[in-house]
Amino acid sequence: MPGDTSQGGTDPPSDPSASADRARTDGGDGGSSLITYGIDDRPPFLQSLGLGLQHYLTMVGANIAVPLILAGAMGMPDQFVPRFVGTFFVVSGIATLAQTTLGNRYPIVQGAPFSMLAPALAIVGVVVANPPGGGVAAWRAALLQLQGAIVVAALFEVAIGYLGLVGRLRRYVSPVVIAPVIVLIGLTLFSAPQVASATQNWPLLLLTFGLIAAFSQFLGDRSRAFRLFPVLLGIVVAYAVALALSAAGVYAPGTPGYVDLGPVAEAPLAVAIYPLQWGVPRVTASFVVGMLAGVIASIIESLGDYHAVARLSGVGAPSEKRITHGIGMEGIANVFAGLMGAGGSTSYSENIGAIGLTGVASRYVVQVGAAAMLVVGFFGPFGALIASIPDPVVGGLYVAMFGQIVGVGLSNLKYVDLDSQRNLFVLGVSLFAGLFVPEYFGNVAAAAPDGMGGAAFFAQSMAAVPVLGAVLGTDVVADTVFVVGSTAISVGGVVAFTLDNLIPGTNEERGLADWARTAESDEDFLSAYDRFVRGD
Repeated sequence: MPGDTSQGGTDPPSDPSASADRARTDGGDGGSSLITYGIDDRPPFLQSLGLGLQHYLTMVGANIAVPLILAGAMGMPDQFVPRFVGTFFVVSGIATLAQTTLGNRYPIVQGAPFSMLAPALAIVGVVVANPPGGGVAAWRAALLQLQGAIVVAALFEVAIGYLGLVGRLRRYVSPVVIAPVIVLIGLTLFSAPQVASATQNWPLLLLTFGLIAAFSQFLGDRSRAFRLFPVLLGIVVAYAVALALSAAGVYAPGTPGYVDLGPVAEAPLAVAIYPLQWGVPRVTASFVVGMLAGVIASIIESLGDYHAVARLSGVGAPSEKRITHGIGMEGIANVFAGLMGAGGSTSYSENIGAIGLTGVASRYVVQVGAAAMLVVGFFGPFGALIASIPDPVVGGLYVAMFGQIVGVGLSNLKYVDLDSQRNLFVLGVSLFAGLFVPEYFGNVAAAAPDGMGGAAFFAQSMAAVPVLGAVLGTDVVADTVFVVGSTAISVGGVVAFTLDNLIPGTNEERGLADWARTAESDEDFLSAYDRFVRGD
């Protein structure tokens, strides 16, 4: 039975690993005072449903944006778009259930990754520009090539994960590395059009942000609803205001803030979503290599996400074993996403920010939300309704969510000697590199001639450079460097990891000594095999 939530009660742990998580939540690293529901807590079902919906609302902008961007790039006919969007929600629901039950068991929503969007668009661009013919529509041929690249690249991720290659890196990853990675996760969307558009509707964006801030920071002590549902309430109120102003003619069609409910009424009531629904995936080696670069970028981002959610949940830093099972399960989810015809799957930073604002870190809550998304993914009007949320509302959400994540990244510096010049050098250079290197590659892409992708133009530009040109001028290397270099988290993480392990420094100086005292051990985490096969 659910605990008496009015008294802050919780269920007993449902498995042996729960006691380890509970102990760390109550003691951990001092973050327990911010937690309303810990990882193993199970709020009442209806409350969990609302909280789960809130977790998913934080990532609707991204999970809607990725399929719409891909559909536009492919030239997908309008009648297939609701089904394509619904596929992403179905994949997200199943991947989240798998990760929270069989993977790392953190309360992280899984969704379509932006880190894999760059190679996806490159693949789509090549196929659409050179359609195969034979009666296959260009958009369908592009999608099948994208599916094949994701499936094969994801098999590498499964191997990398379950062989423990990422987990073994944990001993070389200090708070000096994790802090800039998480900060860059938070800064990733500072230039997103929902935030920084030249035609931004600032009153609506600031209203959304102000509501979320008011509910979470000022009114949380006055009402349990405000404390638990600041994001949901903020979005609903801001959406209602935008809808009313649109109906009154204040917001004209096509302007930021306008709400168009026409597509909701026109959407099919139910959409058929199933594996291989678009056909059998096609595999091209060069496309797989490009997608593998996107997978590597998503792995680095996920490593930062795992540390961020552990910090916000009041538990110790993730163990090698937990990281191994998390990355391995993300690989399996990516294989599934490829077979379904979605754009991949990875851990989502957005709902981590929601944990920080609400104190709700319950795995059960995320699982209930995932199950709901799995069901509504087959309901056409749902995707259309979510897509109708105006960009300024999503922008206000991003400011609150990603600003919170930046703060979480900086909080890792509590373990680090900030009087150390070597630490300040590593932190400053890695953050700066994480911002300027992707900007450079963005400028390269913008300077590419019509019909030539950014990676191809980069390879062409590098071919004339002495020494480097022999390596960077090749398509395979150029594609990989371009994709990884375009991802802020990847660049910052690689630079921080390299400098932190090359420049001499003591464990105390780097924060490893203090971190080790709060980090979980491999024995604290029980995998699906431990729980269901061995019966531990």
